[in-house]
Amino acid sequence: MPAALQATLEFLRAYAGPLIASLVIVAVLPLIAGYVVLVERKVMADMQARLGPMRVGPHGLLQPIADAVKLLLKEDIIPEKADFWIFWLAPLVSVTAAMLSMAALAFGPAFQIARDINVGILFVVGISSLGIFGIVLGGWASNSHYSLIGALRSAAQLVSYETAAGMALVSGLLLGGSLQIRTIVEEQARQGVWFIFLAPVAFFIYMVASIAETNRAPFDLPEAESELVAGYMTEYSGFRWSLYFLAEYANMIVVASVATTLFLGGWMRPFASVRWMGWVDFLPPLLALGVAGYCVYRAPRQPVPVQKLVMLGVAGLCALVALLLAVPLLLPAAFFLKAGIHGAFWFVAKVGAYIFVFMWLRFTLPRYRFDQLMRLGWYFLIPVSIVNVMALGVGLVLHWQYRVNLWLALGGTTLLTLLIALWLVWADRKREAEALQARGGPGTPAADSYAG
Repeated sequence: MPAALQATLEFLRAYAGPLIASLVIVAVLPLIAGYVVLVERKVMADMQARLGPMRVGPHGLLQPIADAVKLLLKEDIIPEKADFWIFWLAPLVSVTAAMLSMAALAFGPAFQIARDINVGILFVVGISSLGIFGIVLGGWASNSHYSLIGALRSAAQLVSYETAAGMALVSGLLLGGSLQIRTIVEEQARQGVWFIFLAPVAFFIYMVASIAETNRAPFDLPEAESELVAGYMTEYSGFRWSLYFLAEYANMIVVASVATTLFLGGWMRPFASVRWMGWVDFLPPLLALGVAGYCVYRAPRQPVPVQKLVMLGVAGLCALVALLLAVPLLLPAAFFLKAGIHGAFWFVAKVGAYIFVFMWLRFTLPRYRFDQLMRLGWYFLIPVSIVNVMALGVGLVLHWQYRVNLWLALGGTTLLTLLIALWLVWADRKREAEALQARGGPGTPAADSYAG
């Protein structure tokens, strides 16, 4: 056998799995992001008593494909005095950072590109933070004041909330005792509890900070405030604009995956340590089979023959997924596949639930003012996150050194953190009231202007 061919085979034997996983992420992620947008529009329509997209495909199932084709064919406009190369490169920086950060994430015990990397969480946080360069470069290269102001506000927002998010991650790492993603999930399995129950304050801080980091409502000021038009994306159109859009939704998947890994048990099913709850393993195939049956039921009701075929195709795909999920449970010879297949299902389900909370908050809460955004980050989240890490450390020392029950130790320190958080809220309210009084008291023009 030629040496070159032998070297190629050895390379593929060693890296075939990571290469396949990376190709799946690059090829499938844009499609997933498109359907996340469709789900978001459907959820928004349901909350507003509307139907949402219904024109393209049955129940609008092909709407993401139509949107992608439209963006690819849309005219691409570059401002005359823009820096061409940086204007062209900036969206690629954002989307590349978002995709590359997924390399260390484990979407199941058998689906990970950078296997056994010992600084997994640190790699994810570090690479995903590079996306801010794409935002700043895009705003600067556009040669537009609106874009530049939006980029600066977005940078300030990201820097402010990454501090709180980092401290919340430290809380999860203290409980996991490692930066390695697989070890963190296995530690939750060993302790028989998800870390969200041991560190609920850290999970709350991380969730709020992750919403701000991804520029999602009610913290989407850089993209939606009226005087900024469209923030750092003001001068972008067509396919380049869609890259920023893809980067935002890819970052949503990244932060949801990190939260799932650190706080929600990773790829473990609910109640994995409870033996009599083993029947939960049958829920994934039954759920997929139920969706397939519903699609078959709805297919004859579609008005166009093509839509009927699409609905039957979706039913067949769901039935195939149900079969794949059921095989490890029904065939003892295929039981070794259960951890990988079911683990990936539960991981994706948890990520989907986390992203659904993002959507829910977007359609529920009003948008913050920028000064309120900064006050929440610097006056509340960062102090509470620092106190939470210190309190969690004290609780773990009480458990490890003095044999205090873990739940009792962490419950007491969590209560102390909540009391300090309430004190911070009271102090902020008092400071705001004093500021109003210094401006003439409520009802005066100066005070009304400050309060509004």
